[in-house]
Parts: sequence; C-alpha cells; structure tokens
Amino acid sequence: MTSPAGPPPTGGGDGERRRVKLLAVTACPTGIAHTYMAAEKLAQAAESRGIDMKVETQGSIGAENVLDDNDVSSADGIIVAADKDVDLSRFAGKRVLKVGVAEGIRHPERLIEQVRSAPVHEPGSAAAASSAGGGRERSVAYKALMNGVSYMIPFVVVGGLLIAMSLSLGGHTDPSGGLVIPKDSFWMDVNNIGVIGFTLMVPILSGYIAYAIGDRPALVPGMIGGWIANTGSLYDSKAGAGFIGAIVTGFLAGYLVLWIKKVKVPKFVQPIMPIIVIPIVATTVLGMFFIYVIGKPTSWVFEHLTSWLSGMTGTSAILLGAILGLMIAFDMGGPVNKTAFLFGAGLIATGNQAVMGMCAAAIPVMPLGQGLATLIRKGLYTEQERETGLAALFMGCFGISEGAIPFAAARPAQVIPANMLGGAVAGAVAGIAGVKDAVPHGGPIVAVLGAVGGVPMFFVAVAIGMAVTALTTVTLVDVSERKRRGAPVVGATVAGAEPALVSVGVGVSSGSGAPAAVPPQAGRGSTPPASGSGGAGSVPEAAPADPGDAGTDVLSGYLTEQTVRVRLDAQEKEAAIREMVGLLARSGKVADVDELVRTALRREEQGTTGLGEEIAIPHAKTDAVTAPVVGFARSDEGVEWGSMDGTKARLVFMIAVPEAAAGDEHLRILALLSRKLMDAGFRERLLAAPDEAAVLGVMREVGQP
Repeated sequence: MTSPAGPPPTGGGDGERRRVKLLAVTACPTGIAHTYMAAEKLAQAAESRGIDMKVETQGSIGAENVLDDNDVSSADGIIVAADKDVDLSRFAGKRVLKVGVAEGIRHPERLIEQVRSAPVHEPGSAAAASSAGGGRERSVAYKALMNGVSYMIPFVVVGGLLIAMSLSLGGHTDPSGGLVIPKDSFWMDVNNIGVIGFTLMVPILSGYIAYAIGDRPALVPGMIGGWIANTGSLYDSKAGAGFIGAIVTGFLAGYLVLWIKKVKVPKFVQPIMPIIVIPIVATTVLGMFFIYVIGKPTSWVFEHLTSWLSGMTGTSAILLGAILGLMIAFDMGGPVNKTAFLFGAGLIATGNQAVMGMCAAAIPVMPLGQGLATLIRKGLYTEQERETGLAALFMGCFGISEGAIPFAAARPAQVIPANMLGGAVAGAVAGIAGVKDAVPHGGPIVAVLGAVGGVPMFFVAVAIGMAVTALTTVTLVDVSERKRRGAPVVGATVAGAEPALVSVGVGVSSGSGAPAAVPPQAGRGSTPPASGSGGAGSVPEAAPADPGDAGTDVLSGYLTEQTVRVRLDAQEKEAAIREMVGLLARSGKVADVDELVRTALRREEQGTTGLGEEIAIPHAKTDAVTAPVVGFARSDEGVEWGSMDGTKARLVFMIAVPEAAAGDEHLRILALLSRKLMDAGFRERLLAAPDEAAVLGVMREVGQP
C-alpha cells in the first residue's frame, strides 16, 4: 500500500540547498548482465545530473554494494529496477519506484525524475508504485509460485535422497509389511530424517508462496495452512491434499493477508497488526476454511474414487492400468495418488498382486521422466532445475514420486499432463503384461529386491512411460516458451533475454568484499590515456607496449589475443555465433565445436543475448569446452541480434564455460564486463582499436579500480 507525499527535502539546516541523494536496487532473474547494466546506467544518469546515487546489485555472485540503514535514512527516493522479488520492507517511509530491470537500462533519466514524486512506501506494504511506462514484470502469481518452489526444492532433494539411501542400504522385502527397514537400525534413523524433510516440503511451499504475496505476516498462515492441507486426518481423509493443496493454501493465505492489511484500524493497533493480529486472524480463518470447506470435498473424492475403482477390478487390464497410472501421476502424494496406491496395496492381501504391479510401474515414471527431460533438452531448464532433475532420477529409481513435485509445481500446465500420460502408458503396459508386485511400494528398487513378478516387462513399462513423460514435457514446455516469447511486449525485455549461466531465484553468496556499483571512470586502468580527448587514440599507444602481458591477464586470462578478432565477417546471428565458436576454438579449450554451436543457438531460442548499446554476449555452459574461455569480435556493419533497443550488435563477446565450472569466477568477470560496457568511452575505444593487441589493451580496463 502506498500513499502520496510531498516533495523530497532539499534544504539543509543552514539554509543551503543540498544535493539530492537517491538509492537504487537492480536485479534480474538470473542476476548477470542486465543487473549490472541497469546499475551502470542509473549511476551514470544520476552523476550527469549532479545527484548522489548508490546502487545495490543483487546478482548471481551475491548482493553487492548493499544499502545500509544510514543510506536509506538519508535518501530522497529509491528506484527498484528488478524482475524478481526484492524486499521492500527496509524502505518503509521512503519514496519507492518499482519497474522492470529493462527500464533501468533504457530510461534511467526518466526513472530519476519519476522517483522524486513517487508515493511513499508504508510499513507492511507488499508492493511499490510502478512506472506507467515501466518494463513488464512477471505476474505476482508466477513469482509467488516460483518463490515457493525454490524454497521447497532443498527439502524435496534432501528428504528424497535420504529415504532412497535408507531403502537401498537398509531395506528388505517382507510380504507382510512391504519394503521394510528394521526399526532399531541406523538406516531407520536416516529414513526418519528424510521423512521429516518430506513432511516439511509442503508447508514450506505454501508458506513461501504466501510470503511472496503478503510479506512476513503471511508466512505463518501460509505454513500452517500447508501443514493442514497435507494432514488428511484433520478433515477425515486418509490422504492429505499434497502439493496442490499447498499451492491453494499459499495463495489463499497471501491474498487474505493483503485484504486484512487494507482494513483501517486505530493507530494504537497498527504496531501489532503484522506480528500478532494479521497472523492470528489469517491462520484461524484459513485453517477453518480448509478443514470445513475444502477438506470435506477432498475426503469425499477419496472415498468415492476408492469405490469406483473397486467396481472396475473385473474390467480390462489395459483400461484399469491406464486409469491407475493417471491417478498415480496426477498429484504425487495427494488424495488421487493415494487412492490408487492404497487400492492396489489393499488388494495384495487378497492375493491380487496385479493391481499393485500396475501402480508400481507408474510410480517412478514422473521423477524419471522429468529428470530425463532435463537431460535431453538442457536449454529449456535452469541449472538449478537440471540439478533437481538429477536428484529426481535417483529418487525415481527408489519409487519416490515426489521427486517430480518441483517440476509440477513450477509448470503445472505442462508437467502434470505429461506425467499423467506417461503414468497411464506405464500402467497400461504393466496391465497387459500381467506384472505383479507383492509389496506396497513401486519403482525399480522393488524389482531389484525380488518383489516383482514379470521383471522384464516391468522395466519395459517403466522405460516407455518415462520416455513418454520426458518427450511430452519438453514438447509442451518448448511450445509454452515459444508462445510467451512470441507475445508482443511493450516497453520491456522478455524474461528469457537475460543471459542464463546459473539458476533462477537462488543467489550465490560472495565471499569477498563487494565492489561498488558506481562505474569506474573511463580511461582509468594500468595504462594512462594519451592526452587529448581520451578517445581511441590513446589505446594503440599503450597496448602494444607489452602485448604478452595483455594476453595473459585480460579477464583473468579467459580473453587472449588468440580469441580476439577486429573484424567479424558474418552478416547474421547464426553465422556470427559459428564464427565466434571458431574463434574460441583457437584457444584449444573447445572439445566439440558443433555441440558448442548448438548450445549457444539453443540459448538464443530462449531469448536474445543482444543487450542493446550495440552489444551482444552469446554464451553457453557446456562440456563442449574444457575450461572457461572468452572471445571478442567487432562487426563494422553490425549484426541483427534482436536487442531491446533495436541496435545491431557491433561489439560481440562470447563466453563459454564447462558444466562443472568451479566457483563463480566467470560470473564475476561477466558482471565486471557488463558494467564496463555501459561506459560510452570504453565502447568507443573498443570500436576504434586498430588491431587485436590494441583491443586487449582496452579490455585491460575491465575490473581496474
């Protein structure tokens, strides 16, 4: 909630007019180039107007130049140019203008003018004013959902892997009790710890969805609501509502808190609203609503699905297997999944093991299929998603279907149908083949431990279902991304346009001191510029002095004279990328030229790496290179790269790093490079440098204090 305020203070106690002081925060989903480019543009625009400005960057190498309480207390306004959630609570009582990160790059001057008349951000506010012409941001609902998923993933991975480890190393089959771990054993303790992780993942998902919408007062009702949703016994159900219930309670809690915040209360009550009144009221209302309004229908569905399945036991095995597979895959631990699972488990005691065989084949399909999808189309996934995919593959081997929940929660419209199709195919194949399972568990682990009858066909069913899920998922995700990128965007860059070398939503803390966001002055570096205008003429004088040194320490040695070309011959983007890959190959660090080209082109499909200001930074993270390497080439006529400002790329940098690149050195280099490229003088010197040695001389300015 915001309210209007008068002009910012501009007079000091001595009657003299003081300089206006502004603050800014820049951030983008992946925290690489756009974060730092926006910071530089804002700092430059402020300096040109005689305005003091400090910019905090929230990039992939951690928050840098962090705004402290003293900065905020003396500020006349704060610009938040971000495409991800930024904590605004520290700016209470200050003018706050929130826009997309692209606006910080394209219109920094306009933002500086607008922030001085922006509304004041009040305590407990969930959002700040946005510029009328601001860049498009992801919807609140999308960002809230991804916030919950990002916090949930570690709980899924830790809980699932600990359970899988305990089952594989400490479990054995027991006809009377399924897959059993001795109660007093070490592995039972490991299993219990894993179960705690799984128990917490649902309330964590709900709580952090609510937090992203309603801020801190929504965290408690969100988490308690998620716990209620996952605890079926509270509303007379044999199974909780699972992650789908958690998504529902998360959004309900968040928007309920926002509504309560709008209620006018006496001033003496306002201080206790966010810590006592709002959490208690929201938690109570949400809890009762779920138990009495949502929970009862959930229980009814559970009971009637069980009765319906009981009436189908004499029908076609193909049809029954397909239906059970659909149900198993739908909500992965929710009431529909549990109905099918308990139905199959209950029939084991009657001697009918075929129904559990259908369920057992479908159970691992979701995590195995989603994990496989991240391997066959890496470009569609972030690094964090690919890592989660590897964990999902491992969990799938042990019949832990919850390994697919992070994917289903993040992209329900694409992942859930793909899961259901794969599950249905696996269940149907198992039904046709007469696969049997003697224990109430699923996945390859039960076959390895000897509980499955018809082992070869069991694995065939799982493999086919996994392949169907993976191929359907990548197809649906690809179509969805293409539609999103093809939609007209006014005044903003697409979310995919940011270079994506690291995961979305999870920053990497920096262990070193953070450099200031204010750009280094043009021309500062180890080589002083020649007298005169400080233009390109200074570079050739300095660079040839010791080209060997320039080739060894530029961008930490990633850029060398071998990987620099002063003339790019290509006239269009794909040809330019191929030419840049050939340039990188001269370093001896490219093991597979064709794969590097394919990876870079896949990255371009997600969103252009043309950053404006006649700059493009195509890049790839792939094992096609054996070590980080950077190349640079200059195009006289420019290459059409789809840049946000419509300019053709004349300065083209290409960055390639291995999948397992250690540390965040390449991210630090990219951050420094992005900042420096916002210096018009630096770009002019690059354009005017006559040869490769001169280019390296200019590039040595990057990162200089």
